[in-house]
Amino acid sequence: MTDQEFPEETLRDIDDLETGSASGPIRVFPFYPRASGLYAHALAIRPIPFPRQPIPIPRPIPFDTAEQEEIEEEAFEDVSESGFYPWFRNEELRLDVDGRYPQMTVSGTIRHGISVRINWIANLRRTGRSVYSGDIWYKDGNTAYLPHTNVSIRVVRSFFSNQRKVTATFSGGGISNRIREYRWKSWYFHPVEFEFDRTEDATATTVINTCEHPNRPAGLTCENLSIQTVYRRAGFDVSTSLGSGNVPISGTGANTTWSDAEMHDAMQVFWSDFRNVAQWSMWMFFARQHDWGTSLGGIMFDDIGPNHRQGTAMFSDSFISNAPSGDANPAAWVRRMQFWTAVHEMGHGFNLAHSWQKALGTAWIPLLNDPEARSFMNYPDNVVGGQSQFFSDFDLRFSDQELLFMRHAPARFVQMGNADWFDHHGFEQATKSPESPFELEARVHREETAYHEFMEPVSIELKLKNTSTEPLLIDKNILSETDNMTVILKKQGKPARQWAPYAYRCYEHTKVALQPGEALYGSLRVSTGLNGWDMAEPGIYGVQVALHMEDEDLVSNALRIQVAPPMGREEELLAQDFFSDEVGRILALDGGEFFPKANDLLREVSAKLSERNVALNARLALAIPRAHGYKMLDLDKDPMQMRADGKAIGAFKLVKPDTKMAREELTAVLQTDAVKAADTLGHIDFKERVDMLSHFLSEGGDVTAAAQCQGDMHDLLQKRGVLKSVLKQIDTEKAHYAKAKPTAA
Repeated sequence: MTDQEFPEETLRDIDDLETGSASGPIRVFPFYPRASGLYAHALAIRPIPFPRQPIPIPRPIPFDTAEQEEIEEEAFEDVSESGFYPWFRNEELRLDVDGRYPQMTVSGTIRHGISVRINWIANLRRTGRSVYSGDIWYKDGNTAYLPHTNVSIRVVRSFFSNQRKVTATFSGGGISNRIREYRWKSWYFHPVEFEFDRTEDATATTVINTCEHPNRPAGLTCENLSIQTVYRRAGFDVSTSLGSGNVPISGTGANTTWSDAEMHDAMQVFWSDFRNVAQWSMWMFFARQHDWGTSLGGIMFDDIGPNHRQGTAMFSDSFISNAPSGDANPAAWVRRMQFWTAVHEMGHGFNLAHSWQKALGTAWIPLLNDPEARSFMNYPDNVVGGQSQFFSDFDLRFSDQELLFMRHAPARFVQMGNADWFDHHGFEQATKSPESPFELEARVHREETAYHEFMEPVSIELKLKNTSTEPLLIDKNILSETDNMTVILKKQGKPARQWAPYAYRCYEHTKVALQPGEALYGSLRVSTGLNGWDMAEPGIYGVQVALHMEDEDLVSNALRIQVAPPMGREEELLAQDFFSDEVGRILALDGGEFFPKANDLLREVSAKLSERNVALNARLALAIPRAHGYKMLDLDKDPMQMRADGKAIGAFKLVKPDTKMAREELTAVLQTDAVKAADTLGHIDFKERVDMLSHFLSEGGDVTAAAQCQGDMHDLLQKRGVLKSVLKQIDTEKAHYAKAKPTAA
């Protein structure tokens, strides 16, 4: 950017600029560059030449006096002129007093040497022409290097970059003032790169006309708004990867929906900027539909390998593409909703929690829950008046406290691949109601309660019961959205750990009436997640879940689970490779072809430990992808070179289904070993997989076997005391298959 090129919000009327109210219409005259942006102050110690004469002993200099400050400044020179030295001090200052959505805040980062880092934040008020002052209210890191409590900022504005600067005077704390001069570096606070990829059958909405739909704020500026512009206005210097493009799906066969495992594999292979490091880079993948159907609108992938929040996916053929009945412009509603969903999911990548979950997020600042926020991070149908009222007041922006977090929180909290998603949860923060109409229970269904074999994945079930005397409306997917939960796992004698699933899902919000005494049910596979294997070692574990609802936090009972020691040397040897991230992902995501060595290990486990429960889980993970085939991305050339040429970099190919193997294995596990399968999977996951097997058999033409699966499941679950309503559902499915006409495979 040249000296005369400014972002749109840079040129403001001077009165707006000086009062920090420059969020209204842009005025062309007089031209006046904004003050907000990133400034830098970098110093390095000069090399000391070898003396030819004896070095005179200087007089003592009192610590941190004005004279020392002057000498200190003379002892350093600008790194950009002198080059890099091993002992250096680098400082950044982020000034946020004008431009788009000013927060009247200044923050900074001080790096001293190779190990000392301090982050600080101050609220500001205008105290003179281009002068701002305020108290430092937040410090993070080695605060002894910045004991001051106040800061005053004097800005020199200019159209020429080499003349823009800020002088900061740090005071208070009982010591002398500390004065630093910072030179302008950027209009933005952080750089970030986005890559947008989509399958050929998906819709990728990255730009909308803000006035295309009539339901909008009266003062909303009419413009073509892009996802990149949304994040630029949030304070980020956004660039778009050359790798963005379309993904051919010609080789995927008839099954064009996506499983979690396929999404995970595709991200690792296809994202051109994928690395197992923290970086200001994010992948957004647009696909048509998830295997779960139209109720799932998007997923935030927490990590690739050990790094979190690096990418998201959105499904265009889902509830977000169904405009309300009678909408004035349904096509525009769909485009806006798809745009909102993409920005929302990417916001999670910046570590933003939902608007109603702020108080349970990262504890760097006491954020407040704001269920009525008109923000990209709120659900439109959550506010009073529903989505119609939401969009009539929504200015297509993030809230002020979200902007404060993205612009001024320590970078590690915000940067992709750095701090854990939504970290620092804790039940001590839960807002519990003493008279809640709901009860949350965590449990398992096993013949020997809460006892698990060594290496056996642990699944728990959740029961949310209406304990009141009146019907209550509840979101039917509330036990499936894990970002509404906090799950704590604690092994006896060790610190508690928070379970973090591999993916977070965005469902359609559909209310159901829960009658008195009725309950909703859900299941969680808690053995493994982003933290690795949380329940691998033998011993006694406590598992407790907090469900974060609109007005309260429900905390479950503390479930006791015992993990048994290994039965022999064979298990001990296999366990050394079994408890890996790759194996954990395959088991949690119902299979995957991206980790062939992990699949080989699961085959070895199923062969050598065939009588153990872990073998049943391994066989399911190996068989499920082969029932319908598996999509893999095939790259036959260097992806970066092909992307630079603007050509397709590859295509998805189908790992052909092995229906014979899938039928034999799934039938053996879910019918022959049905009792053990129901024990290790739990009733909910067991029913889900038997339903899948019945559908698979029916697709292959054997409706008789499909009906038999349902009948056998009914008899087993009836003996295990499953609800009559569930048994009725099974009877309905059995009757459906029994009436269906056999078809050729």
